[in-house]
Amino acid sequence: MTNYNAHFDLGSLIAKYMHGELDTQEKIRLEQWLEADARNLELFKKLTNEHSLKQEIDIFSANDKAAAWQNITQKTGYKSKPHKNRWISYAAAILLLATLSIIITSQQPKSPQPLAENNKAVKDIPPGSNKATLTLADGSTLVLDSSQHGKIASQQNVVIEADRDGKLVYETTRGEDLTKPNAPALSLAMNVLSTPRGGQYQLVLPDGTKVWLNAASSLKYPAAFTGNERRVELNGEAYFEVTKDPSKPFFVKTASQTVAVLGTHFNINSYADEAATKTTLLEGSVKVIGNNGQQVKIRPGEQALNDAATISIKENVDTDEAIAWKNGKFMFRNTDLQTIMRQLSRWYDVDVEYQGKIAQKHYMGRISRNVPVSQIFEILKLSGLKFTINGRTIIVKS
Repeated sequence: MTNYNAHFDLGSLIAKYMHGELDTQEKIRLEQWLEADARNLELFKKLTNEHSLKQEIDIFSANDKAAAWQNITQKTGYKSKPHKNRWISYAAAILLLATLSIIITSQQPKSPQPLAENNKAVKDIPPGSNKATLTLADGSTLVLDSSQHGKIASQQNVVIEADRDGKLVYETTRGEDLTKPNAPALSLAMNVLSTPRGGQYQLVLPDGTKVWLNAASSLKYPAAFTGNERRVELNGEAYFEVTKDPSKPFFVKTASQTVAVLGTHFNINSYADEAATKTTLLEGSVKVIGNNGQQVKIRPGEQALNDAATISIKENVDTDEAIAWKNGKFMFRNTDLQTIMRQLSRWYDVDVEYQGKIAQKHYMGRISRNVPVSQIFEILKLSGLKFTINGRTIIVKS
């Protein structure tokens, strides 16, 4: 299969094709590549489709396009200057540096990630995966990953299963009435699902509510909901699809607030290293109650920003960006480098160090979360940054 340097040569050919600048020999080389494998033709159509390019263009510095173009042309070997349709040039080269190398390389057989000798720095860092730890009411713990399925534990009238889709599911024993007098004891059976850095997991709560838990997060919840309300506690980030039950409102408590709902879809980002807790609503309505007593209601497409001192409402937010992580992507809209690196730190289980003066640039675009970290660096490098992998530490230099 084509090697990495050949990707750049191919990038030059496709960029020239998009500008109508192929000579006879280059046209022959491109046609030979297209005929060599049906997957090549499929990829070529994707990369040269205007709508697809506009939708799939990956991360680059929106504030320094000239520098980005210079870096792109140096790496692709494509020397022509961009003409009036400059977005085509940017899109072609950026997609070829990122998407092309990712897709073609992914077609090759997988092999173990090589390590440098003497336990020095790894050559690359793979993405996170489905993994978590479940702590039961008695303090015992179970390590979860994608390979587990079937019944894994039981607590009184509740059976806990891991299904084949990688979800943790709570089901009450058939015929049992959890509202009977002895049920309150069961409500004290609190469980905690925790994901490490580099992990994520899905959960179906006893009431049918679906929860997606992002990396470095935890959710505390009862083995069964009894009484007249449903309460859970979140650290980190989670996306909720709450089962409607007007008689039992649903509450999500974080370090700085409580979110009250009846049935709705929303995302909460409450990482301690972020400046504010973000509650983004996709469907229904929720009330955000700050620890200081302030209360706000938000509607679909709005986001509550809670910096502990006050809660403000941001309207017309990009909800796709808020839940991109749940859909397997990184998505950035005018996002600063430090915010991006915090996300990478959690998902790739790495620490981040900055050396020298780092320009305060902002980035926009999206890329899959299912690629090695170096693929993301190849795109960020277009703005002039340098990245070094030292063990599980990423060093960023200007």
